[in-house]
Amino acid sequence: MRKTGPILILIIGVLALFIDFFPNLRIPDGSSEGGRLIETKLGLDLRGGLRVEYQAKQVGDKIPGAADLAVIRQIIEARVNSTGVSEPVITTEAIRKLVGQTGRLDFVPLGTTQKAVGDEIDPKQFPALFSGEQLESAAIATSGQTNQRVVTFILKADGAKLFGDYTAANIGKYFAIVLDGKVISAPVINSAIPGGHVEISSGGIGGYPLKEAQNLVTILQYGSLPFPIVELSNDTISATLGQQFLSQSLMAGAIGIGLVILFMLIYYRLPGAIASFALIYYSLVVLAVFRLVPVTLTLAGIAGFVLSIGMAVDANILIFERMKEEMRLGKSLPSAVEAGFGRAWNSILDSNVSSLITATILYLFGSSVIRGFALVLIIGVLISMFSAITVTRTILRVVVSRDWARKAALYGVSEQEFVARTPVRTSLRREARSRV
Repeated sequence: MRKTGPILILIIGVLALFIDFFPNLRIPDGSSEGGRLIETKLGLDLRGGLRVEYQAKQVGDKIPGAADLAVIRQIIEARVNSTGVSEPVITTEAIRKLVGQTGRLDFVPLGTTQKAVGDEIDPKQFPALFSGEQLESAAIATSGQTNQRVVTFILKADGAKLFGDYTAANIGKYFAIVLDGKVISAPVINSAIPGGHVEISSGGIGGYPLKEAQNLVTILQYGSLPFPIVELSNDTISATLGQQFLSQSLMAGAIGIGLVILFMLIYYRLPGAIASFALIYYSLVVLAVFRLVPVTLTLAGIAGFVLSIGMAVDANILIFERMKEEMRLGKSLPSAVEAGFGRAWNSILDSNVSSLITATILYLFGSSVIRGFALVLIIGVLISMFSAITVTRTILRVVVSRDWARKAALYGVSEQEFVARTPVRTSLRREARSRV
């Protein structure tokens, strides 16, 4: 690890710089034409957007309760997230339409009758074989036979048996996926489909058009609301206020980082300079991860990022104080560096694991805002452990082998003078040795 450490740090740093600052960079993504654009995604509270209020309506004598409202909220969040929370404004109407659909999803045999997308289905003439409750999952995939884009979905046991029996007896006939009485897709049955693993293909060049495939998968995955909803109001959130919040947050973060670096330089000198470099390195890597995932940054997320910076510095402070203790006990600087990292590791690990457990609980059970904060904190804590242990340690190992660096690391004095400045602890150490 000592030989490969500097190379690994250099490679990760170069990649982070490339991802952070190279314009119009794209990475391969099966759900986007030409690959997904790598960018910093901002939440509605920072870039503005649309706020829509819905009301759940009762069905007959059944009134939606708290559990039903929670399910509706989760489905709506999933529908919006499937389009991307930072989509351009031009998709606003499409998102409102998608969210507002009640979502009665049915799988309907059509026999020899061919239907187009958008056609209405008479449930008396074409009764459903089963409902969307039998659907387990759906995704965009590439056909292994034609290498074209297709939509695949998996049915639960009961639906898989019904669908397998029907397709085996009706090859060459049509079968529709129906949402709220309207045809979403009506493919022809090319062969028997046992097992519940279904693949829907399109006759166009390259297979299913991307947008159509994404919309179909979204409907399949999040199609059924337990109660119908009606839109009460919608408001456009101004991006001006969001930009003000963003500027203030970035300024606060920059001031915080600057003060931390200043403290480290004044109090720890050369080790502080190395820790400051590791802190900048950490910030670049975290930003690169945010852009790659991508993580949508909100005000709460930025707060989590700034908090993780403080935790990253805390690890370095533990290490440097351990190093000073080892020096006071008479160890050479290189030995003190190794012992300092070794003795501080358990404390750093315990602290970060505790933070990760707390952040994970927040992510699993918190609201969307809290989950954003928790996700940023989890990523920050994991990368801070790498920067504090690997980056700082690797650079210190290289630096302490130089004579000029040893004196700078010891606050401008020799190792003997540093030990002499703490005669009480040193004499206690020698006395303990003599008794042994």
